Amino acid sequence: MLPTIADVLALDTVRRGNPRVVAGADRLDTRVRWVHVGEVTDIAHLLRGGELVLTTGVALPDAPERLVQYVAELAAVGASGLIVELGRKFVRELPRGVVSAAEEHGLPLITLARETPFVQITESVHARIIDIQLEELRASEQLHEVFTELSVEGASPAEVLSQVARLSGRPVLLENLAHQVLACETAGRDTGTLLASWETRSRAVAPEERTAYDSASGWLVTMVGARGQDWGRLILLCDGEPGPRDIVLAERAATTLALGRLLERHQESLERQAHGTIITGILTHAYADPDEAAARARAVGVPLTGRKLISVVLRLTEPPESALDGQEQLARLGELADAAAAACRDARLPALVGALNQNRVGVLLPLPPRTFPEPALTTLADRLRMAFTTPFVLAAGSVVESLRDVRRSFLEAEQVADVAVRQPDGRAFYRLPDLRLRGLLHLLRDDARLQTFAERELSPLLAHDAQRGGDLTRILRVYLDSGRNKAVAAQKAHLSRPAFYDRLRRLERILDTDLDDVESCLSLHVALLALESFRRDNPRT
Repeated sequence: MLPTIADVLALDTVRRGNPRVVAGADRLDTRVRWVHVGEVTDIAHLLRGGELVLTTGVALPDAPERLVQYVAELAAVGASGLIVELGRKFVRELPRGVVSAAEEHGLPLITLARETPFVQITESVHARIIDIQLEELRASEQLHEVFTELSVEGASPAEVLSQVARLSGRPVLLENLAHQVLACETAGRDTGTLLASWETRSRAVAPEERTAYDSASGWLVTMVGARGQDWGRLILLCDGEPGPRDIVLAERAATTLALGRLLERHQESLERQAHGTIITGILTHAYADPDEAAARARAVGVPLTGRKLISVVLRLTEPPESALDGQEQLARLGELADAAAAACRDARLPALVGALNQNRVGVLLPLPPRTFPEPALTTLADRLRMAFTTPFVLAAGSVVESLRDVRRSFLEAEQVADVAVRQPDGRAFYRLPDLRLRGLLHLLRDDARLQTFAERELSPLLAHDAQRGGDLTRILRVYLDSGRNKAVAAQKAHLSRPAFYDRLRRLERILDTDLDDVESCLSLHVALLALESFRRDNPRT
């Protein structure tokens, strides 16, 4: 840390001059980058900011307005302060206008009552500045060595943060852009206290610079990312304003984390691309002979011949209102693919894993002939959910014996995923028999006959709600979902029973039907499920 004005005033060479602060007493913590002796009036243009100016004042003008201008110019270029030796130009004190101008511009102004060799002051201050710079250089070299070694070794985020905490003696955390803590080194602090209400506290700290200190929270925050794609923040918890070494430490750690992730992601992405190409080739019949696909898969360590083959499709289940843009969606899908590949490795299930498009990850899972698919799918789903916290569904197609039938299995898995993602019920995985009526309606959603049926059943009700801004369609859905139990439905609709019964009577009038008739209610329920399938596939309708 560079010395402050207060540090300079504490030097013996300065104290012998009997210094007195006459202006800017609240700015004595200003840092001094250099000391400059100047006996000319127009010295400001020679300065770069941070200089402490020493003068006897012999060359300063007599006119009060010129003296005020001199002070203003020093403040404008960022001088850290002005020390004037009395006795030559100004005998006992400085002109009042000079003091007022310094106070107005926030420029620390100090007088020396005794003659003081300026060379001794400059030598003392410059020696201290150079010592500090050498210390910072040695510290920077040490940080360079430590983090270069971590980068070469491919250290984990936990190992990187451990070094940061050791070198700084302060807690350090790594979070993602959703403000979820990915790694934490407490430096002896209580973990529960450190992480209490973390997301709320973190969202309140949003500096504009890539590396910045937030004085309100005491956090030194630096972005973590590479190639213009940030993916996290490194946060060093400071007791006071961090020094240059802390800033260098945080930035080197962030660079190491970004480089480690970049190398890891690059290696993973090459593997995912290779797997995705093989899967896509199988689905598009790009290979003239299934043996070619088997050979390519075998080359990446996944044997397909002589195995049961089961196709798996993974889809994210985020609601539409939190939809990600294209770049974010691809990144999230890549994370899901990487997590799926890692889960397969952990479960010792060799598999082809790759993105199929912008919202699907495909997995081709070869199983030994006598292996049942359900345990393998359950193991894969459980391990994946432990590693990947964003909600997703895992859908599986039928087991096939030949590469020629894999395309049919994948199409089935995609259809199952399309239905399951719209109303997941927490199953480890989904297969076609699990979807029942919803699955059938989804498969038939483009059939004009189904669309005509739903329109015929519900159009009077939909028109009524659209014209009056009503919610009778919702009331009908609640009633049918409650098994036509009026008391339960009223409670779910948050209505009193008389009010709910009144809405049912209005429904009967609008639809011209009897809601106590089982077949009528069945037709309406199927129509509602079909309508839901149409609307989810076309969110604008």
